[in-house]
Amino acid sequence: MEIFWFIPTNGDFRQLNANEGTRSATLNYCKQIAQAVDDLGYTGVLIPTGKTCEEGFIVASTLVPVTENLKYLVAVRPGLMSPSFAARMSATLDRFSNGRLLVNVVAGGDPVELAGEGVFLNHDDRYKLTDEFLTIWRQLFTEQEVDHEGDYLKIEGGQLPYPSVQHPYPTLYFGGSSPAAMSVAAEHIDVYLTWGEPPAQVEKKIKEVRKLAEAQGRKVKFGIRLHVIVRPTEEEAWEAANKLIEHVDDETIANAQKVFSRMDSEGQRLMTDLHKGDKSKLEVSPNLWAGVGLVRTGAGTALVGDPSIVAERIKEYADLGIETFILSGYPHLEEAYTTAELLFPKLPIKRKVTANHQVFLSPFGGDIKPSANSLKN
Repeated sequence: MEIFWFIPTNGDFRQLNANEGTRSATLNYCKQIAQAVDDLGYTGVLIPTGKTCEEGFIVASTLVPVTENLKYLVAVRPGLMSPSFAARMSATLDRFSNGRLLVNVVAGGDPVELAGEGVFLNHDDRYKLTDEFLTIWRQLFTEQEVDHEGDYLKIEGGQLPYPSVQHPYPTLYFGGSSPAAMSVAAEHIDVYLTWGEPPAQVEKKIKEVRKLAEAQGRKVKFGIRLHVIVRPTEEEAWEAANKLIEHVDDETIANAQKVFSRMDSEGQRLMTDLHKGDKSKLEVSPNLWAGVGLVRTGAGTALVGDPSIVAERIKEYADLGIETFILSGYPHLEEAYTTAELLFPKLPIKRKVTANHQVFLSPFGGDIKPSANSLKN
């Protein structure tokens, strides 16, 4: 399996709905996280998208030079950018990063935010547009010249003069729980992503997308987006989870639910249905806790427990077919270390660690460099 982390480009914090302990998404802070994650052996990072986030391609382009192995999962937005422009950005960043770009296709799920971006299509029409967008985007990487005239997009003589390092193009990731979204995934996508729903719901999605892809003569891999709260003991982990939401009151939850209700995202609806705004029913599956989703859109669940139990739950998802786990925790810098140190030894992880040195702790305090003889013994 591969483990990814998250770059919080809209800011970070220690507790939900608390003013103390918040951190701005400065370049230096994002760089700290990226370099830590690179050294710890995570495969890559997800860079979020939306009006409250810093722009993903620019964030990735600033972090690529300060990391060595880390891959960057960056969003392209059908309806917000043309497929040819998105293809050029993708090819350039892939070349300049020596093949470390991964492309996250995001159709959007909030009509209010989309209206602010100039997109006024309904849910199913957005996915029809996404289908045309990906048809053109993929052809630009594989054909000399592209002509396309559809219901939403038209292109004449489209070309991509400079190819990507990855062939035929950077890996395409995509999440969407509606029939319209799954149809797009089956035809175009390499890795289908789901939110952290209970295993039975995830299994149902996997079977449906796999069936649709097979009908297209294709195979699709699968990933999941989760928070994680892992501590040396089960008790400490649940204490950390409860502390994360101790400032989340009923008014804040009610306001968040109003925002969620205006969205036409099926994935967001499924996330909201797990808790229905009720703080007393947050463990929606063994060790799967929906507290984050009380007030945050998108990924709203966390695996909570000691290293052995969290690893066991992750393996349960892996047994269903999940290969990529995109994890996060608050605050992201510290939790990247905690997760790697406690959880990684329990998992069969595909990773390449950047750090090429060992640190030996001296009994007199501080660390010492190993001698040549000590390395031989």
